[in-house]
Amino acid sequence: MTGEPRDVDPRLLRAFLAVAEELHFTRAAARLYVAQQALSRDVRRLERELGIGLFARSTRQVTLTVEGERLLPYARRVLAAHDELAAAFARGGAAAAARPLLVDLNTPGLIFGRILDRARQLAPQCELMARYESGLTGAAAEIAAGRLHASFGRYAGLPVAVRAGLEQQPVRYEPMAVLLPTGHPLAELDEVPLARLAGERVYAGAGNDRTLEWTDLASRLFEGRGIEVAPPAPLAVGPEEFARIMAKHRNPVLAVVGFPELPGAVLRPLVDPVPLSPVSLVWRRGLRHPGIDALRGAAAELAAAEGWLTRPVDAWIPATDALIMMTQQ
Repeated sequence: MTGEPRDVDPRLLRAFLAVAEELHFTRAAARLYVAQQALSRDVRRLERELGIGLFARSTRQVTLTVEGERLLPYARRVLAAHDELAAAFARGGAAAAARPLLVDLNTPGLIFGRILDRARQLAPQCELMARYESGLTGAAAEIAAGRLHASFGRYAGLPVAVRAGLEQQPVRYEPMAVLLPTGHPLAELDEVPLARLAGERVYAGAGNDRTLEWTDLASRLFEGRGIEVAPPAPLAVGPEEFARIMAKHRNPVLAVVGFPELPGAVLRPLVDPVPLSPVSLVWRRGLRHPGIDALRGAAAELAAAEGWLTRPVDAWIPATDALIMMTQQ
């Protein structure tokens, strides 16, 4: 070949291959579902780009030139690789289902695990893998980097620029609670009015750059109520370490009503008003995978069955969060 081709369009190679195998432009055009004129134009363009003639044409027949014969095995290999690539990253069907979907559930025992279990029932052909590592701020960064596919959390707490690369589906207004060390005076109450936390330092993930959306929600809730966000504590991984750090520092911990039990602590719902943590399912914008469809279906099914998106009359939620949650329902 005399030319120096760069980035040959697979469509042109597909036109060449059809004509080379059919040795007839009309049949090749019908095979590709294109007009014969368009097929001829693509073949001529490929010949110009490569700087060679690919076919010898006469009124009776079409034959491959020597250079056309030389190109044929290359074209077949390139198109086979192109088809394999397209199948591996197909947006639906068996190929897409074969790709594992990695979902961050933040903490074992939360409602997100129920959603994942139901999604696995809805899409048994998919491999839905759970991990428990991060708040939504950290998870969003992993989603953007392609190391994670989906997570759950407070979507409105992410920067606007980050949200631009994500899609979300509201899942639940989760009532918030406070985790109290055994022996704390408020531990004797069945419910803790927010006013009773005045003067307390409540831990809400300060210093953890993976849970910035949660610390921000706490700051908004505590503002004007005489409640402080507790200073950063060592990042504890696992329930045992979390319980140990909590027992050492003795600060109440802001949580949600579904937070799993911990030794040496009691969980009490917050009231007057009932503060809500708005939870969304979040994934990368444009991602298409049957596992995402199953997660969305499972979340919607459970939300409808259990009233997860019904707000209590005496609820508290930031206005920006309420707007985003309502406009997406």
